[in-house]
Amino acid sequence: MNNYYILAINPGSMSTKIGVFENENEVFTASVEHQSRDLETFPTINAQFEFRKNTVMEILGSHNFEIKKLSAVVGRGGLLPPIQAGGYTVNAAMKKLIWEGNLSQHASNLGALLADTIAKPLGIPAFIYDAVSADEMEDIARITGFPEVQRKSLCHVLNTKAMGRKYAMALGKRYEDLNLVIAHLGGGISISAHKNGKIIDVISDDMGPFSPERSGSIPLFAVVELCYNNRYDKKAMLKKIRGLGGLKGHLGTSDCREIEKRILAGDKKAEKIYEAQAYQIAKGIGEIAAVLKGNLDGIILTGGMAYSEKMTAMIGEYISFMGPVHCLPGENEVEALALGGLRLLRKEEKPHVFRG
Repeated sequence: MNNYYILAINPGSMSTKIGVFENENEVFTASVEHQSRDLETFPTINAQFEFRKNTVMEILGSHNFEIKKLSAVVGRGGLLPPIQAGGYTVNAAMKKLIWEGNLSQHASNLGALLADTIAKPLGIPAFIYDAVSADEMEDIARITGFPEVQRKSLCHVLNTKAMGRKYAMALGKRYEDLNLVIAHLGGGISISAHKNGKIIDVISDDMGPFSPERSGSIPLFAVVELCYNNRYDKKAMLKKIRGLGGLKGHLGTSDCREIEKRILAGDKKAEKIYEAQAYQIAKGIGEIAAVLKGNLDGIILTGGMAYSEKMTAMIGEYISFMGPVHCLPGENEVEALALGGLRLLRKEEKPHVFRG
């Protein structure tokens, strides 16, 4: 069997994470947290390209890794137009679309560009894998009460599919043979229904429970009133939805560790809001489980908040009647990128062609 070295790159809103893997085995992983004052000097996400590239190269240099050993580079897939799940080769059409700057602003858009700029001089493939916009939703799930608005498949595709595969492996089964509900609990929360290896429906971060910094679903009439009362412009409302909503809006912090300390110190408001978040997460899991019609092989809680025994215990009290609940905490996206790239190199999967 061939020996492959794979570089995985995951640019996040406030960090750049990379990992080098030799086949399935981690050689090293590293994360650099960026200061707001540094990123605020760039007018757009694309303008951060050289800064992020230099960050990646500095990490590789600090680990004395010789990049000529690499077999492939895999970047996180960004907010491209709806595409299939799995791997794509980074090509001219993809790079052109990203560089044109018309995509929603998100650091993950840089994943393809960073993978390409490192891979191209080495003559090796650059891939993206399980992009944020990967779309496997069933058509019935797209329909809303507004004819001009369709629901979109936007969730933590990369991590939830990776955790689905990990759970299946622990059972001695294939991910493609299971029906799962997977809740990614992070700064944003998404809940997804996985049926035989496909994400057939999602509750995205603007449609379900509030999270540490996002508002989640809000009663529509109240939102309309806020939009037209001359207190908030569009920019301010979007910030309330993402950035200043959820725990941040109620308690002034998005740090769950700090909130749990407050609760231990007797802060009743913090306790009530934290319990409300668990309640809403559980309600969202129940909602998305319905689309699987009771054929449920497991419920997985993942993401950073899944490290909290308090939060997962509160959620579990509501949902354990539906099926086995398993905590696979953390954001395992770097590993998921590398393993996806490995499957492509081994020809266990075939990369898709992006056509714009």
